[in-house]
Amino acid sequence: MTELHRVPAETLRQQLRSIFVAWGMSEDLIEPTVDVMAETDLRGIDSHGIGMMPLYAELRSQGRITMQPDIKVVRETPVTALIDGGNSLGHGPSTIAMKLAIKKAKAAGLAAVTVRRSRHYGAAGAYALMAAREGLIGLASTNAGSKAIVPTRAKEPVFGTNPIAFAAPAKNNKPFVIDMATSTVAVGKVKLAVYNDKPLPDGWVVDPNGAGVGNAADAFDGFGRLAEGYGVTPLGGLASLSSHKGYGLAGMVEILCSMLPGAPFIGAMDDKSKHHTGHFFLVIDPSAFRDEGEFEGEVDDMINHLRGLAPADPNLPVLVPGDPEDLAYADRMENGVPVPEMLMQAMAGVCRDANVEFLLRG
Repeated sequence: MTELHRVPAETLRQQLRSIFVAWGMSEDLIEPTVDVMAETDLRGIDSHGIGMMPLYAELRSQGRITMQPDIKVVRETPVTALIDGGNSLGHGPSTIAMKLAIKKAKAAGLAAVTVRRSRHYGAAGAYALMAAREGLIGLASTNAGSKAIVPTRAKEPVFGTNPIAFAAPAKNNKPFVIDMATSTVAVGKVKLAVYNDKPLPDGWVVDPNGAGVGNAADAFDGFGRLAEGYGVTPLGGLASLSSHKGYGLAGMVEILCSMLPGAPFIGAMDDKSKHHTGHFFLVIDPSAFRDEGEFEGEVDDMINHLRGLAPADPNLPVLVPGDPEDLAYADRMENGVPVPEMLMQAMAGVCRDANVEFLLRG
C-alpha cells in the first residue's frame, strides 16, 4: 500500500482554486468547479475529484479545454433546454444546467436539460444531489471522452463508462443517492489501483485480446485513461452474470447524452481529440404527483425499513444507497481527504507547471 496523506478539505479547495486561477479559468466558473470536485473527494469518490487534475492539465496543454468558454442556452422551452458548454470543463456548464432544470421543474413539475460541447464533469451524483437538496428528484448522466466499456461478446471498447446518478429527498433521512458507472468499475478506479499499488480484481479489465488483466499499471496510460485497446467490462462483468444489462444501460446513456444534445458518439470516432462530451439532467418535483410531504415521508419509511433488515453478517449492517458517501463525508470533514503519495507527486508537478504554491503537503 502506498502512503496516504490526509489533506484538510479547505486546503484541497484552496489548491484547486489556485490552479484554476493560474490557468485563466473564467471567474464565475471557478467556484462551481471547485465545489463539485471538493464534494466528490469528501464523499469518498476519489476517482473523480482532485485525482482528475493531472488529466485536466494534459487536456489544457493540448488545447482541448477552453478556460474562458462562451456557455449559452441554444434551445429552450418551458420544460427543456440545450446548453452549449463552449468546450469547457464540464463542472461549470453542468451546474448551470442542473440549476436551470431545478428552476423549470419547480415551475412546471419536471424538466430536462442537456449539454453539448463540454468535457469531463466529475461525479454524476453531485448534480443529482443538487436537485434532492431542493426537495426534488434528480437524475444526471454523461457520456465520456475515452472508449472504455467493451460490449458483451466484443473485443474492443466502444462506450465510455457512461454513469447514471439518481437522488431523491427524504423527510428526515439524508437523500437516497445512487451514483454508478454502467461498467463493472469506473476507469478512475483503475487509476487509483495504480496510485495505491493494488492489483485489479478479476473481471474488471480486459486486454486487447479480451483476456483479464491483474496488473493495473499494464492497463493505465499514466494520464487517467486506459491504455490503447484495453477496456472495462459492462456492469455484470461476464455474460453469464448478465453483462448485457450493463451494456444496454451504457447504450441508453449514450443516446441521452450524445444523440439527444448533438454530442459525438465516441465509439464511431477514430480521432478522439475531436470528441466533446454531452450530459443529460432530469428533475422531477414530487409535489406534481403527491400532496406536500407524502413522497418524502414514504421515502423515509423505505429507508428506515431497509436499514432495519436483519443483516446476513451481523458485522455488516444493511446500508442504503448514499450511506457510504455520507460516512466518508463525515470522516473526511473531520480528518481530511486521503491523498496517495503518487497523486501527491503528480499534483506537485501540476502546481509547478502552473507556477502556483503546492499546498497539499501542508
